[in-house]
Amino acid sequence: MRIKSIHVGVVFSFFMLALACSPDEPDNRIEHDLTPFVLDTKHLTPPTIPADNELTEQKVRLGRMLFHDDRLSADNSMSCATCHVQSTGFSDTNTFSIGVNGFPGKRQAMVAFNMAYNTNEFFWDGRAHLLRDQAVLPIQDSLEMDLAMADLITRLSAIEEYQDQFIRAFGSSTVTEERIGLALEQFMNSIISVDSKYDKYLRGEVTLSASEERGRELYFAEFNPGFPDSSGADCAHCHGGLNFENDLYMNNGLDSDADFDDYGRELATGNQSDRAKFKVPTLRNIELTPPYMHDGRFNTLEEVVNHYNTGMVMSSTIDPALIYPINSGGLNLSNQDVQDLVAFLKTLTDQEMMNNPDYKSPF
Repeated sequence: MRIKSIHVGVVFSFFMLALACSPDEPDNRIEHDLTPFVLDTKHLTPPTIPADNELTEQKVRLGRMLFHDDRLSADNSMSCATCHVQSTGFSDTNTFSIGVNGFPGKRQAMVAFNMAYNTNEFFWDGRAHLLRDQAVLPIQDSLEMDLAMADLITRLSAIEEYQDQFIRAFGSSTVTEERIGLALEQFMNSIISVDSKYDKYLRGEVTLSASEERGRELYFAEFNPGFPDSSGADCAHCHGGLNFENDLYMNNGLDSDADFDDYGRELATGNQSDRAKFKVPTLRNIELTPPYMHDGRFNTLEEVVNHYNTGMVMSSTIDPALIYPINSGGLNLSNQDVQDLVAFLKTLTDQEMMNNPDYKSPF
């Protein structure tokens, strides 16, 4: 009877220990005391952070770990940072990123900074509603990281460093797809670009060169062929505000209807009126992020400007604002105008963001 009692007691003790350490219960081994993470947006209006995922030091740290960890891919060879490289504006200078299986993606990798200023879905076609939704899809995509979410959860759950950081961030070591998405969303929302030469110009800290200033004037001036001396490139119609985008999906005259090979936004909405429309990206750090357009067809900024100057073509879904310059024979920019516009675009390069140690790998 004594042996039986001891046996029952040991089983009961193990049961109580397992219950106490259940991953669904708060884990008090490590402090779970969330510290607000404060964004320094300088002269930009602070973005609206989702109320259900306010930035904290602990969750941003977890997201940073996940973003830079090769173990989020099937063969431990690539991370989010493989295709979103800090030194190239958190983008990929390959036309299409190559996944773990050696296959190219279908579109050019978008940038991963100032994501907090995006308010209308994610990806070129907007198929992900929230940033947390977007963040977990490349992990599972066979063309990208090709790791099943269940396998990732098992993998991370076995790593003590992640157990501890999930406790700090969420109060328990439980790893879930939702928590992975929330943490990655937090880190990407913490990556802010607000310190380019143009930002410093706006703050009165530097002056622009004559070419940069002329490019700035052309950028913001409306196209008006009736007054050629004051007619501009009207870039701010689509790339406006201090984030140089408009949170819209637009057809910018790349192809005629017969040449559409990517239906863009229509694939997400099912609306034919969205055919060949793509998300208007920020022009911040555009110097760092070639090639350009959703399919990476242009290698230089000069090619991009010349597309709008003389290369746009009509189609059924082209943005109405572009019809006028097309019917007028183009923007009528001179070679010097093109060079000045490019000079201004390069003032949007943020060297501080490129070198910020807070965005680098924590490993």
